[in-house]
Amino acid sequence: MPCTYSTPFSDQFIQVRGSSQASSYRSGEILPLGQSPQIRTFLKTFPAGESFPSGKTPALRSISRQRDTQALLPVTQAMELRKRDYHVERPLMNQKQLEELGCWTSATTTYQWRTWFQCSRARARALLFQHLPVLAWLPRYPLRDWLLGDSLAGLSVAIMQLPQGLAYALLAGLPPVFGLYSSFYPVFIYFLFGTSRHISVGTFAVMSVMVGSVTESLAPNENFLQGVNSTVDEVARDAVRVQLASTLSVLVGLFQVGLGLVRFGFVVTYLSEPLVRGYTTAASVQVFVSQLKYVFGLQLSSRSGPLSLIYTVLEVCSKLPQSVVGTVVTALVAGVVLVLVKLLNDKLHRYLPMPIPGELLTLIGATGISYGVGLKARFGVDVVGDIPAGLLPPAAPSPQLFASLVGYAFTIAVVGFAIAISLGKIFALRHGYRVDSNQELVALGLSNLIGGIFQCFPVSCSMSRSLVQESAGGNTQVAGAVSSLFILIIIVKLGELFRDLPKAVLAAAIIVNLKGMLKQFSDICSLWKSNRMDLLIWLVTFVATILLNLDIGLAISVVFSLLLVVVRTQMPRYSVLGQVPGTDIYQDVAEYSEAREVPGVKVFRSSATMYFANAELYSDALKQRCGVDVDHLISQKKKRLRKQEQKLKRLQKSLQKEAGAPSSQTAASEGTSVSIQVNISVRDMESNNVEDSKARASTGNELEDAAASGQEDAKAPNGSTLKDLGLPQPHFHSLVLDLGALSFVDTVCIKNLKNIFSDFREIEVEVYMAACHTPVIAQLEAGHFFDASITKQHLFASVHDAVLFALQHPRPSPASPVLMTKL
Repeated sequence: MPCTYSTPFSDQFIQVRGSSQASSYRSGEILPLGQSPQIRTFLKTFPAGESFPSGKTPALRSISRQRDTQALLPVTQAMELRKRDYHVERPLMNQKQLEELGCWTSATTTYQWRTWFQCSRARARALLFQHLPVLAWLPRYPLRDWLLGDSLAGLSVAIMQLPQGLAYALLAGLPPVFGLYSSFYPVFIYFLFGTSRHISVGTFAVMSVMVGSVTESLAPNENFLQGVNSTVDEVARDAVRVQLASTLSVLVGLFQVGLGLVRFGFVVTYLSEPLVRGYTTAASVQVFVSQLKYVFGLQLSSRSGPLSLIYTVLEVCSKLPQSVVGTVVTALVAGVVLVLVKLLNDKLHRYLPMPIPGELLTLIGATGISYGVGLKARFGVDVVGDIPAGLLPPAAPSPQLFASLVGYAFTIAVVGFAIAISLGKIFALRHGYRVDSNQELVALGLSNLIGGIFQCFPVSCSMSRSLVQESAGGNTQVAGAVSSLFILIIIVKLGELFRDLPKAVLAAAIIVNLKGMLKQFSDICSLWKSNRMDLLIWLVTFVATILLNLDIGLAISVVFSLLLVVVRTQMPRYSVLGQVPGTDIYQDVAEYSEAREVPGVKVFRSSATMYFANAELYSDALKQRCGVDVDHLISQKKKRLRKQEQKLKRLQKSLQKEAGAPSSQTAASEGTSVSIQVNISVRDMESNNVEDSKARASTGNELEDAAASGQEDAKAPNGSTLKDLGLPQPHFHSLVLDLGALSFVDTVCIKNLKNIFSDFREIEVEVYMAACHTPVIAQLEAGHFFDASITKQHLFASVHDAVLFALQHPRPSPASPVLMTKL
C-alpha cells in the first residue's frame, strides 16, 4: 500500500494515514512541513481530511525522506508529556499498613570504630596509601604526558613564590629569609602527604597577617629599646619573634594533625562561604593597613587586640608629614609597574605559554637600582638587609610559650585548613578527582609541624599561585616539588643577592596581590540581591574582624552564624495547604492560586523541623492559621461544663429529697457510691423547664437508670459536645499535620505533638499526621509517643492518604466518642 497523507492537520504538519512496510513512517505519525510555501499552497488544493500519495510533489517526497526535527520539537514534547502520565491504584495506607506491606524492620546499627581494630594485609596497605598518598599515584605517574607541564608549572610558581615569600615574611613580622624557608619545607612535605593535585602550599597573606598580629603583640618593639636614643635592638627582637612563630607553627601542626587523625575534617563545614569571604576581605584590609608603614617609611607602635586597626590608621594619618619621600616614590613606581604587568598578562594570557613574571622582574630591577643608586644611603630607603645563605639547623619549640600561643594556634589552624580545603575542592570538582578532607588536615598539619621545627611560620595555600600552577599545565604535586627545589637553590646560592631590595617594593607587591581579595567587596551587592541572611553573616564577620582583630573576629562570626541558623529555624514558613486540582499534590494556598482547601479538612505544614526552640511557636502558628481560637474555645467549654455540673448537683439533691430517705439508706447499706447524672439539655436549663426533667426522674427505677447511664457517660471525654453547650463548632472536622520537614524529634517536640492532639480533640477535631520519615518514626516510638489514643493508624504515608481517610471519617457523633481515638 502506498504511503498516503491527510491534510490539513495543522499549518505546519501533516499526518500519515496509510503506510507500506517499506515506508519509514507509521500510520498516525505527524510529520513537519518545514518552511516551504509551495507545500502549503499544494495542500490547500485538497479538501480537509483527503488522503493523497507522497509522490505528488518532490517536496512531499523530501518530507518522506527527511524529518525536520526542529519543527517537530513542540509535538515531541507533548508526546513525551503524555508518555509521562501515570495512573496508580492502591489502597489508602496508614503507617501500620505500610510497615506490614513493606515488611519493615529496624536497620541494624553498624559501628565504624570496630573496623579500626581489624588487622589484615589489605587493611595495612590501604592505611599506608591513605596516609601517604604519594605511594599510590607516583608509581603510575605518566612521565611523557605530565612531566613537562608540571616542570613549567613548578618554575612559574617558584618565580611567584620568591617575592611573595620575602614579602609575607615582613607581613609576619620576621626577617625576609624565613619566608623562603616557609616556601621550601612545607611545600615538599605536602608533596608527600597531600591529596589535592593543584593547590600551591606556602606563604599566604591572611596567615602571615595572623602570625604578625601574634608576634607583634607578644614581642612588641617597646620590649627591645636600648641606649639613650631608644633604638630597637632588631637582632634580639627578630630572634624572639622567630621563636614565637616557629613554636606557633608547631602548635598549629599538632592541632591539624590531631583533628585529622580523629576525622574531624567536618569542622570546616561550620565556616560558610559568606563567612570565609567576609573574613578574608577583612584580613586583606588588615594586610593593607599593616603595609602602610613600609610604603611611607614610618616607625609605628606595635598594637594588638580590639580596635588596634583603627588606632594604627589614626597613627599613620598623624605621622604622614614624617614620611620618607624616597620610600613613597619607590613604592609608587613598583606598584605601577606591577599593575601594568598584571594588566598585560590579562590581555595576553591566551598567547603566552606562561605569565610574565612581573614580581620577579620588579624585584630584580629594584634590587639593581637600589644597589647602583644607593637608595638606603642617599634617600633613607629601608632595605631587606643581609640574607644568610644556606639552611638553618632544626630547633626544638619552646614549651614555655605553649600556654600563651594555644588560642592563636587553634584559630590559625582552622582558618588555614578552611582556605586550603575550599580551594582544593574547587580544583577537584573542576578536574574530576576527590580530595580527602581528613587527610588534608594531616598533610597541612605535618607541613606546619615539620616546618616549625625548621624555623618556619604557619602556612596554607595561595589562591593566586594555585591558579598559576593550574593554568601553566600543572597536573600533580610534582609541580610543588619542582618549585620547592628552585626555592632551595635560591636559599643556598642566590638569596644573598637580594640584600639591597627595598622593603617598599615588597610592600607594593603585597598590596597589588590583594586585588583579588579586595574585589570581594562586590559580594555585598550580589548577596543583597540573592540572600540577605548571608549578607548579614558577611557584614558581621567583616566588621567584627576589623574592629576586634582576627582571632576574636573569627570566633564571633562563627557563633553568630550558628545562632542565625537557630533563629531561622524559629521563623520558618507556616502554610495551610490546598489540593492542586486533579492531582494528589498539596501546596500552599497563598502561593498557588488554583490550590483549594479540602472542605472539612485543614492541612498544615512547617518548612523547618520542630524541636525545643520552636515547638511553642509551631503550636501558636497552627492555632492561628486554623482560624479557630482553640484556647478560648476550650476555656469556654470548661466553664460551661462546670456550670452544667453545678446545676446537675443541685438537681441531684432535689431528686434525692423527693426519692425519700429509705431509698438513700438502702443505697448506703449496699456500699455502692453512685454518681447520679441526669442528661438534661442546656436548652431545657436555659428555658427553666426543670419541672419536666424532674417528672422524668420521679420514680426510683428511673433514678437508678439515670444514675447508671450517668456513670457510663462519665467514662466518655467531657460528657457533652460543643453543640450541646451552645458553643460554635470549628468549620473543619479533621486536621492533617504534614511532618515531611521533620528531620529529628526531641522530648519537647513529642510533648508538643501530644498537646496538639489533646487540644484539638477537645474541640472535636481529629488530628492525623502524614509524610513522616522512618528515622523520625523510630524516635517517636522511642519517646513513647504512640499509645492507646494515638496509634500508628493516625500516621499516613502521604498527605493525600490522610485527607482521603479524614473525608471518609467526618466529625464523630457525640454518642460514640471512641471513634475520635480508635480508627
